[in-house]
Amino acid sequence: MSDPIKTNAAEKKPESTMGMLREDALKGKTIIVTGGGTGLGRSMGSYFLKLGANLVITSRKLDVLKQTASEMEAETGGKVLAVACDVRKYEEVENVLKQAVETFGRVDVLVNNAAGNFISPTERLSANAFSSIIDIVLKGSVNCSLALGKYWIGEKIPGNILNIVTTYAFTGSAYVVPSACAKGGVLAMTRSLAAEWGRHGIRTNAIAPGPFPTKGAWDRLLPGDMLKKFDFKNRVPLKRMGEHQELANLAAFLVSGFSGYINGEVITIDGGEWLQGAGQFNALEMVPAEMWDSIEQATRRA
Repeated sequence: MSDPIKTNAAEKKPESTMGMLREDALKGKTIIVTGGGTGLGRSMGSYFLKLGANLVITSRKLDVLKQTASEMEAETGGKVLAVACDVRKYEEVENVLKQAVETFGRVDVLVNNAAGNFISPTERLSANAFSSIIDIVLKGSVNCSLALGKYWIGEKIPGNILNIVTTYAFTGSAYVVPSACAKGGVLAMTRSLAAEWGRHGIRTNAIAPGPFPTKGAWDRLLPGDMLKKFDFKNRVPLKRMGEHQELANLAAFLVSGFSGYINGEVITIDGGEWLQGAGQFNALEMVPAEMWDSIEQATRRA
């Protein structure tokens, strides 16, 4: 007869794939997640729903948002509002807030997750290419934070902002200079607003993830054979990539009341990668010029 203790242990799910908080941890809260239709934004949003939150997801592609919203509602039984929004345009951000309040009564949390990135030697970039990343990541986060901050202060609501940055926001990184500049700006905004808006009961924190691959985003960032050639898990002391649920657990904690005395912090979740070697993309110096040509062509096609 098999040992029942050993059988149960073998069948137990890895803790890295399990939810961390109690099921009602976010009950009654309404959370806006920018870039919430795919990738890490979707993973965080799904967990928020499981914890009882109302969810608003935004991106520029309404068809993707509506499909994601339908799937999320079927999976969790929660309520999802999908609103198309280009975070670079303040009036569209205001529209998201307006629809969210009309639908759910109020908004409690903003997760600035929308982002853009590509790898390239900086001298190959045009001014427009540089601006496109700055506008989405930094200006977009500013627009959303400003709109929600004005709303919370005016309505005397103790709001909560969670910014998704990156480990190279505080180290810098070669070959992703526009993203490093933009994410560094978001990190500075995080700490600045924490100090200024704390008196209104508004908390502002950030998460700096290491490698958490998502199918679409990483295929565009490292097209073709690049992803195989630069296996980022080899740079992580734990020798693995992050599980989406691990990031979702941390995000849920930071937007919940359980973290009520945490303000102005950036929490790294990268398996120790940045300690192993600052600048996630610095190793790309080994890429020859002709390979950059093919990478640029693949990026433009994507």
